[in-house]
Amino acid sequence: MAVGALDPLFDFSGKVALVTGGSRGLGREMVMAFAERGADVVVASRKQGACDAVAEAVRGLGRRALAVSVHAGRWDSIDALIETVYREFGRIDILVNNAGSGPAMRSHEVGEALFDSVIGLNFKGPFRLASQVAQRMAEGEGGVIINVSSSGSLMAVPGVVPYASAKAALNAMGHSLAAEYGPKVRVNTLCPGPFLTDIARAWTEEARERMPNALRRAGKPHEIVTAALYLASPASSYTTGTLVRVDGGIV
Repeated sequence: MAVGALDPLFDFSGKVALVTGGSRGLGREMVMAFAERGADVVVASRKQGACDAVAEAVRGLGRRALAVSVHAGRWDSIDALIETVYREFGRIDILVNNAGSGPAMRSHEVGEALFDSVIGLNFKGPFRLASQVAQRMAEGEGGVIINVSSSGSLMAVPGVVPYASAKAALNAMGHSLAAEYGPKVRVNTLCPGPFLTDIARAWTEEARERMPNALRRAGKPHEIVTAALYLASPASSYTTGTLVRVDGGIV
């Protein structure tokens, strides 16, 4: 979608945004939203082909794009991603720590390898990426970090306890990193509820049609965009160390 005259608060021209998990779902929505508003974008995810496809769409908007395959739970892969981005663009102005997932399973059935994998992808990896980029931002011109958590971090969610626990750790991480790397670096947490992304294919028809929240429905992928733009932009210049819920009013 072409964007006309931009509000200066939401003009990202000259900025470089890195989005992990950027090849699909909410990540792709954020990638395209930043690009439509002038940013050059790094699309990082596991599958190179999927990253390439989104990067090509970004280039179609007249922006620079870099597609990088990354294992977002492994520090060696994350460090290589950081070096690649700084070599190509020389900076990261906006980091969106969006990659994450967690299979549904009864807690007593979770093995150690699966537990380590879930914690790695949802907390260990995001910690490494956010902390390393925050340090570089603090030494440079500053920047913004958005960690993408989940409504599962704020409520009881039987069957995905390691995932929900890792996301709760992510919430705490954002609060502390904001204090550690401020004032030049702002760090906030975006907390989505249920959205009709690829994951919704596994839901029942009833779940896709109705949710136990104030709006009585799941979110549409584009409905994450305004919250992400707010946290990434000067519109939120006095907002850091906080959590923004986009969950339709889950109680």
